[in-house]
Amino acid sequence: MTETFAHSGSTSAPPQLKRTVRPGTLLRRHDDLVVDVAVAGGERDRILLGEFLALLPSLPSWPKRAHLQQRHRDGAAALLRWLGTFPGDGWQQRWVAARAEDDLDWIETLTDPADPRSTRVRRDVINCGINALILLRIVRPGYRFLNNYKSRTLYTDIRKLVCPKLFSVIESRADHLEINNFQRTDACNVVSKLVLHTGRAIDELTVDDLFTYRAWYQRHTGNGKSPTGLSLAWELLYGIADLGEHITLKDAVRYGQRPTLELVDAYGIHSVAVREVLIRYLDERRSSVDYGTFVELVGRLVGSFWTDIEQHHPGIDSLHLPDDVAEGWKQRIRMVTSKDGSTRPRKCSLDIVMCVRSFYRDLQEWSLQDPAWAQWSVPNPIRKSDVGGQTKARRTTTAEMHQRVRERLPHLPILLDTADRHRREQAALLAAVDAAPVRATIDYAGRSYRRVLPRYFTTARRRRLPSPPHRIEDVVSGEVIDVDKTESDAFWAWASIETLRHTGVRVEELLEISHLGLVSYTLPDTGELVPMLQIVPSKSHEERLLLVSPELASVLASMITRLRAQNGGTVPLSARYDPHERVAGPPLPHLFQHRVGWKWVVPATTTVQTWLTQTVARSGLTDATGNPPHYTPHDFRRMFATEAVTGGLPVHIIGRLLGHKNLNTTQAYMAVFDDELVRSYRSFLDARRAVRPVAEYREPTDEEWRDFQQHFELRKLELGTCGRPYGTPCKHEHACIRCPSLRVDPRARRRLAEITANLRDRIDEAQANGWTGEVEGLRVSLKAAAAKLVSVDRMQQRSTTQAESPVDLGVPVLTSEEHPW
Repeated sequence: MTETFAHSGSTSAPPQLKRTVRPGTLLRRHDDLVVDVAVAGGERDRILLGEFLALLPSLPSWPKRAHLQQRHRDGAAALLRWLGTFPGDGWQQRWVAARAEDDLDWIETLTDPADPRSTRVRRDVINCGINALILLRIVRPGYRFLNNYKSRTLYTDIRKLVCPKLFSVIESRADHLEINNFQRTDACNVVSKLVLHTGRAIDELTVDDLFTYRAWYQRHTGNGKSPTGLSLAWELLYGIADLGEHITLKDAVRYGQRPTLELVDAYGIHSVAVREVLIRYLDERRSSVDYGTFVELVGRLVGSFWTDIEQHHPGIDSLHLPDDVAEGWKQRIRMVTSKDGSTRPRKCSLDIVMCVRSFYRDLQEWSLQDPAWAQWSVPNPIRKSDVGGQTKARRTTTAEMHQRVRERLPHLPILLDTADRHRREQAALLAAVDAAPVRATIDYAGRSYRRVLPRYFTTARRRRLPSPPHRIEDVVSGEVIDVDKTESDAFWAWASIETLRHTGVRVEELLEISHLGLVSYTLPDTGELVPMLQIVPSKSHEERLLLVSPELASVLASMITRLRAQNGGTVPLSARYDPHERVAGPPLPHLFQHRVGWKWVVPATTTVQTWLTQTVARSGLTDATGNPPHYTPHDFRRMFATEAVTGGLPVHIIGRLLGHKNLNTTQAYMAVFDDELVRSYRSFLDARRAVRPVAEYREPTDEEWRDFQQHFELRKLELGTCGRPYGTPCKHEHACIRCPSLRVDPRARRRLAEITANLRDRIDEAQANGWTGEVEGLRVSLKAAAAKLVSVDRMQQRSTTQAESPVDLGVPVLTSEEHPW
């Protein structure tokens, strides 16, 4: 007996009839909520003309002059008489029958040609009647009419007439968020349109009301975007209207993680039997992989494999593929066909072929344990020879990664210096603009600028804010520069590059670093507190701790100080959306967040890439073709591993720092520059194996990890720290003044100056006594000490833009009573 597969939502209906959106679609459209115009009338749907005219003086814009009052009465009477010529049980039905929503040409037909007044005045008369008809809730216009109809007073009057207190609350929230006048007006107009169309009060609006307006706008414009001001209106309405659990519009319209059934049906498979087995197979695999990998698996197995098979062989209904069908698919999958008909080799063809091979092998293996899979245990169309080039492809990829590191690592100092210099220049420019009054001329870096105000910055707006935005105009070119944005981009580009190179974290882990991740570790022998950085689980789902070096501590301190200064002394809370898992995390004090518009957001991975690309272009670096090299955040991870192994750090320690489960993965990250490095590294490994004849590629023991941490204690010197590689003895006979590995602490400058002065005195004494041999040695030490003194002064000069005293990192103290944030 053949057993059929059952799953949630299964149906025998043709799958192509219930095709859903593509898996790559991130935002919902809500087309089912589209309503063109309301049919139900307002609360005064059957009002008489006399009653209507009697209500006109209650409007907020009712004029005081008699001739203007008569203009409002004439417009209202003309409009109602015109609507009365159309059939309907009320004014709303007559409005619909008159097709007043379609276009606004009918307004011109209501003007009296015999009226001696100007065309503008005659049109204003009709507009006064339209405004009164809408404001007094006689008709409920549709979004098409509201989008096309232009009125200077309609939206301001509705705010005074309906829920004025709630509109005041919305205005107060906009002031608190420091929103400019353009954004504020757009958001308030959206709320006004919702009130006019639905006939509800502000606190009676629902999620569907906002979704309906968004769906109508997307259908009307065809661009798939949300209406201007709707996102801000959502946040201003949150807590006033019932908008559910989502604080932002984008969170509310995201698809999130979609069921397997939807992902499979998005490809419109025709074979019901194959669709059933694919859904069940993917459900079995889903729990063992993350969501991003699962979506990729669906795309390869359903989209690239079976959908292609059905397109070229209609009617096929079995996984048992004939040889010619399988061979034809193998040939097609190697190439990608563009829209213009051109073809190019597919880079991931072997991965797709391996995915299909694993699919068939899984079915064969599972059929031995579960008879329900037996009918699908068919010969595998992918032979071992078809995936024989995978090892070669993997080696090619590794070689390309190593070549990227060889090309980029030598230029890393230039890139770091460019990012730091641009950060300091933009900070100095921002300070100069802040000190200059509006319309003043500023001379900076050989160019002249004039401080200007944006168009939205009115006098009332200026009174509400402590200082106007920092905008300047190039006197020569006329280019307007937003210094606030350029300075922010420069700072976060520098912070991203410095953190990536000091930690080797993935870009997703970089953006998830929060203030709560700064913890302290007590060394067991000395009791010294060492700062550690907690990296939350990412790709490997395992958290790890990284030792915070002094350089990294300076970067983190600068970030925390900046966030506190811009947010009233605290690190703001923000939620990060993970595009890989398609989930939004809880609000946390992320260290990588910047202000965009009216809110604090964690930058996307594409934003980090943009900062990096701009820094590379600014540095003037070029590759062999003369173009700027393409750096990615992951390149810094490979360079971190290469520098670590070059410094003598064991590979299994590097693997733990990088969060790798397999040390073969760690080895692929480490580029080799010359044969001497290979021989030195192998000699180092041989020496270690001779002392401890245990397999080197293993998880480090507690004692090894303790030795690694105590290594930093043994590098402490009078003038700073010793930078010799891990596990190596001193090769300079402890002549620290001469040693290039000595990293002088800026706080030891006074002691270094005393040593330098003492060396000069000893040289004078040796010359006076004729000790020529000692003079030569003292001169070498003096030269090295003087060079280190210059280096310390240069470091202090670079830090003039930062605080003179050490910045407290503010490591949060976790307690059991409450959350620290």
